[in-house]
Amino acid sequence: MKNYRVVIVVCFLSCAFISASGQTASSDAGLTANPVFVQNCAKCHGSNAEGRHFRGPSLVSGKVESASEDELRNLITHGKGHMPKFAGKLSSSEIDTLVQQIEHLKKK
Repeated sequence: MKNYRVVIVVCFLSCAFISASGQTASSDAGLTANPVFVQNCAKCHGSNAEGRHFRGPSLVSGKVESASEDELRNLITHGKGHMPKFAGKLSSSEIDTLVQQIEHLKKK
């Protein structure tokens, strides 16, 4: 009976660890889970960053993939065309985080 309890505890802890690992991976959705993206970018670039018809382009497109970090940072900061400028609205660290998260999308 004692061995049975040990097996149950080990199974329980293993399941808890696997579940926690899965939650960590899924909650780390990066760009699309970032509140700054959700509030400022998703309405044009889509909630999944794949763009919206007649709105902002996909952030996983070839054009964005070829942009350097400096180009992305400049675009977010100063805007271009229909893209509004976010200087003064977002902090430099928020912009840097967005750039890093967009870069991470390129690697997927």
